[in-house]
Amino acid sequence: MALVYGKTYQTQVPLYRSSRAAAQATALLLPEQRGFSFLDLGSGCGGLLHQLGKARPDGNYHGIEAAPLPLLFSKCRNFFRAAGCRMSWSNFWNRDFAPYDVVYAYLSPVPMAALWRKAHAEMRPGSILISNSFAVPGVTPEMSLELDDFEGSTLHVWRM
Repeated sequence: MALVYGKTYQTQVPLYRSSRAAAQATALLLPEQRGFSFLDLGSGCGGLLHQLGKARPDGNYHGIEAAPLPLLFSKCRNFFRAAGCRMSWSNFWNRDFAPYDVVYAYLSPVPMAALWRKAHAEMRPGSILISNSFAVPGVTPEMSLELDDFEGSTLHVWRM
C-alpha cells in the first residue's frame, strides 16, 4: 500500500488520475510561447504529462510524485518521450514554484488553502495555477471549466 499511496496518511491526498478531458482542457490553457514550464504536483502515473507532451511538445514538463510505484510507472511511460518531460520523487511543499509558468494540482480539499498561500508567495506575475476539482476556499478563480469526464471534474484557474 505504501508503494502505491505513499504518505497519504500524512498528506491526506489520495491518488487521483486526471482524465483525458482534463488534459485536453489544460492543453488549451498552456502559454503560447515555446519552452514554457509546467509543474504537475502529485503527478501520479504521469498520464497528464504524457498527454500534454503529445499535444504540446514545445513545453518543458515536470512531475513531482511522493509515492514510489506511480513514480516508477510514470518514468517508464515517459521514458521514450522527448527530453522536455521529467519526473521526480519529492514533496512539492519543498519545491519553489517560481520557475514555472503553469502549476497544476489535483490534490484534495485539505491542502488547498496552504497551496494557495505557497503559490501566491512564489509564482511569478502572469503565471497560472490550475486545480482539478478542488477550489481554494475564499478565493474566486479567474475561470472554472466544467469537464465532461467520468468524475464531472472542474478545472479552476487562477492567474497570479
